[in-house]
Amino acid sequence: MAFQTITEMFLQTTSRHADSYLYFSRRQGHWEGLRGRDVRATVEDLAFGLVSLGLGKGVKAAILSNNSPRWAMADYAILCTGAATVSIYPTLSTPQVAYILKHSEAQAVFVQNEEQAGKVLAEWDNCPALKTMVVMNQARVTGKDTEKDERKVVNFIELLDLGHEEGKDKDFEALCLARKPEDLLTLIYTSGTTGDPKGVMLTHHNLATNVQDALTCITIREKDTLLSFLPLSHSFERMAGHFAAFSQGATTYYAESIEKVSENMLEVKPTILLAVPRFYEKVYNRVIENIRAAPAVRQKIFWWAVAQGKAVLELTTAGEKPGWWLSKKHGLAGKLVFSKLKERVGGRIRFFVSGAAPLSKEIAEFFAALDMIVLEGYGLTETSPALTINRLDAFKFGKVGPAIPNVELRIGDDGEILARGPNIMLGYYRDDAATAEAIDSEGWFHTGDIGDLDEDGFLKITDRKKSILVTSGGKNVAPAPLENALVLSPYIEQVLIVGDKRNFVSALVVPNFEKIREFAEQNGVAGRAIETLIEDPQITAMIDQEVAQAMEPFARYEQVRKVSLVPREFTIEENELTPTLKVKRNAVTDHFGAEIDALYADANP
Repeated sequence: MAFQTITEMFLQTTSRHADSYLYFSRRQGHWEGLRGRDVRATVEDLAFGLVSLGLGKGVKAAILSNNSPRWAMADYAILCTGAATVSIYPTLSTPQVAYILKHSEAQAVFVQNEEQAGKVLAEWDNCPALKTMVVMNQARVTGKDTEKDERKVVNFIELLDLGHEEGKDKDFEALCLARKPEDLLTLIYTSGTTGDPKGVMLTHHNLATNVQDALTCITIREKDTLLSFLPLSHSFERMAGHFAAFSQGATTYYAESIEKVSENMLEVKPTILLAVPRFYEKVYNRVIENIRAAPAVRQKIFWWAVAQGKAVLELTTAGEKPGWWLSKKHGLAGKLVFSKLKERVGGRIRFFVSGAAPLSKEIAEFFAALDMIVLEGYGLTETSPALTINRLDAFKFGKVGPAIPNVELRIGDDGEILARGPNIMLGYYRDDAATAEAIDSEGWFHTGDIGDLDEDGFLKITDRKKSILVTSGGKNVAPAPLENALVLSPYIEQVLIVGDKRNFVSALVVPNFEKIREFAEQNGVAGRAIETLIEDPQITAMIDQEVAQAMEPFARYEQVRKVSLVPREFTIEENELTPTLKVKRNAVTDHFGAEIDALYADANP
């Protein structure tokens, strides 16, 4: 199925799969589905409702909500009018939401509920272009502020009714097909790890080509089921879980919340799951914890099964077939161990996909040894987002795969990854200087990441260019590999490597507080506040041992030599994490400056 615009794809999918269930959400204790014809009718009414409110080509409309069928349908409706969607993370604070609404010049905004509506109402006076707010649940939001300056607050159902009347004598297909490949499709604001977020301008051509090129590398089938829990505001979930899956007529279930993902997986039994590395790290640590607590016989069986998985994997990745005896042992391992672990994720997984941040090589190998492949890819918001991805029939652990079709990659003189292709953004909205800095005169986008390409064209990411530490001895240290190694410990939850312009490398470590308390009870130091526990000599010695073990594969100058345990997690609320859970290095180093300085108080550790 070929298409030049996302709205053309929407028409094709809802025609071909009119009788198929495309979306499910959980309401009042059970999953409710929407067929293709239901989705199309809803989007049609929403689109004409928005047209009646003044939306059209060149206009921006925002969505401020958690994932749901209504998020997805609001997005398609906005695009069908010719407007562009501005996606806003619902976890953002009121000032952050106001910045995006104002900067994007959004004229309308869909909000999930009263909480999100409150953010808009509090800053409406500072967003001069904003005229309409659509409340997506059944609540009525009123207030004197909504009555001024032709401002309008409508309920989702009211907008549907309005559009149903407006569209009676209008041609919905003609409206959708009037969109052009070069039309602006979306503004996605970068996470803003440094400075204010920038609005990435992506066209229908950018997304349509990226969807179709990515689908030549990873097959999504009509019979596939996905569980959506990564934010639709993020380019990874938007392209892969929203547009790509929908284009193939796959069924998408929207998780109730991040806390209920494990429970929802058992109910939904997904065949494909998209997640960020932190998800796989948590699953890995949970499995390891359970095995460590199991009887010795069960532990022996588990690690024997993993060994069979690794042996088979080593042969198959080299293009060889396992022998009869190894195949028999691997089959037994599958029955005794692998099948039970697969049941915990629903029992039907064909493959996982990891994106948005580097995945530990060890974790990827571990999942693969258990017969659960995690295909790691790489891209940025500015690249729609996919640049590379591992394939089921061609993958390398620790690497993010070769380029997808129509994408060119090269490594700059300073090691920076450069990319060119039909998926590269138009530029940054209202920021010509930043655009000129990111895209050179030959059309190469400068990713800001450091990496290298092997002889087979597989890309390896070292770290962010701005994250590379340079010690006072002149050694370059990439923090990401060190951090990925450390979070494999069940006792470590989060890490920030420090040491720029210092004479050695150190780490701020957020312990796994639950595991720390368990360790404390087992060693006679229970009943204390976490602030006291992390200063206990037994606990600091245990963490030092975990760090030393994780650092063994690294060069001496890279190894963490001092650790500071901090008594709380890095959070989105403290502006220390992006909505996709990337650590904002500048914010964390500012907040924990005293702790970092203390690590270097002794010049000769």
